[in-house]
Amino acid sequence: MLSIAKRTAVGTALLLVMPVAVWISGWHWQPGNNSWWLKALYWVTETVTQPWGIITHVILCAWLLWCLRFRLRAALVLFLILAGAILIGQGVKSWIKERVQEPRPYVIWLEKTQQMPVEAFYTLKRHQRAQLVQQQLENRNDLPEFLRHHWQVETGFAFPSGHTMFAASWALLAVGLLWPRRRTITIAVLLVWAIAVMGSRLLLGMHWPRDLVVATLISGLLVTFATWLAQKFCGPLTPPAEEAREIRKRESEE
Repeated sequence: MLSIAKRTAVGTALLLVMPVAVWISGWHWQPGNNSWWLKALYWVTETVTQPWGIITHVILCAWLLWCLRFRLRAALVLFLILAGAILIGQGVKSWIKERVQEPRPYVIWLEKTQQMPVEAFYTLKRHQRAQLVQQQLENRNDLPEFLRHHWQVETGFAFPSGHTMFAASWALLAVGLLWPRRRTITIAVLLVWAIAVMGSRLLLGMHWPRDLVVATLISGLLVTFATWLAQKFCGPLTPPAEEAREIRKRESEE
């Protein structure tokens, strides 16, 4: 358990560098221009937004199962543990959101620029909020269409970030489960992807830095427990002898 906690703690610390730095810097979000990098970040965030998030979940599940090469029964148990970790994280996120009820940055901006009261906005049902956002932005041609559409879809509360929790959980699961097998490329790719998702949430006006920080910390705790369960019920995470020889050979060639 201690080695698992150390791995996930290091991964969590890496994920926290960007949002903590932004938080300390005092950076404040403002709507960006219709630039290519903002559109690119929008597509990054879409990898977590439903229905694409389900596809991402299935692909990552399949890849981690292949990397671990467990037998069928252990693989099925691991699949349930991975799915449970993600679902529990999303449930915790929803429970906190409804109690904290923190407005999203773009909603605060709409109040200042379009005289749309925040409190009145959140008393409406979700489809009514979407309609109101659409009405408020009808004549705002300075905002890209994809951003206006995203705001209409994402009308819930901000704290904590569900997108961050999803991406951070997968990145940390890779750290916890795959580090003993030295799957460094997979781990690096998922960490970069998670940080990109987190950055997209800031620059699209969906979250404050503290939303990302808390979501990452919650993910770290959940993943540590999930990885321990995987080791307990699916078998050791260290590679078998044959795979260990392959790893040593691969590392010697690099």
